[in-house]
Amino acid sequence: MPAVGRSVGFDPVVDDRTRILILGSLPGDASLKAAQYYAHPRNGFWPLIGGLLGEGLTALPYEQRLDRLRAHGVGLWDVIASAERSGSLDAAIRSPEAADLRGLITALPNLRAVAFNGGLAAKLGRRILADLPDPDRIALIDLPSSSPAHAISLSAKAESWAILGDFLPE
Repeated sequence: MPAVGRSVGFDPVVDDRTRILILGSLPGDASLKAAQYYAHPRNGFWPLIGGLLGEGLTALPYEQRLDRLRAHGVGLWDVIASAERSGSLDAAIRSPEAADLRGLITALPNLRAVAFNGGLAAKLGRRILADLPDPDRIALIDLPSSSPAHAISLSAKAESWAILGDFLPE
């Protein structure tokens, strides 16, 4: 049985232009090793968001990908700050420590939507963000996970992810 260690997530990728905040659960092993969001080569995140933004993000170096996200008003973070986990599957997460989503959201004046990348992110994130002071200002959107473990086609995922286009700047 593999050793269970405490995985610690990344800092949020946001700025004052952030209109959409995409929240995963907790970075997987490949992402933690590379110190990059969605680093697993089969994760569909970069093709999904690149298609939505009309940019070939997967071909860009990581820091340029993040710059392009911010330029389009898209931010990234996770609902879990740290947790015990063996491997990368959400089902293996134990003893999660929640990220300060409420604190981050109050610091983002242009935020219009929080999108949850996958079921666990939605379940935990909706619990954390229950009873927001101004619930009509920020839409909460559940998306199918970009993870290869969520076995639906990338095109089917893209159809669901297309709703994010409604919240992008003109």
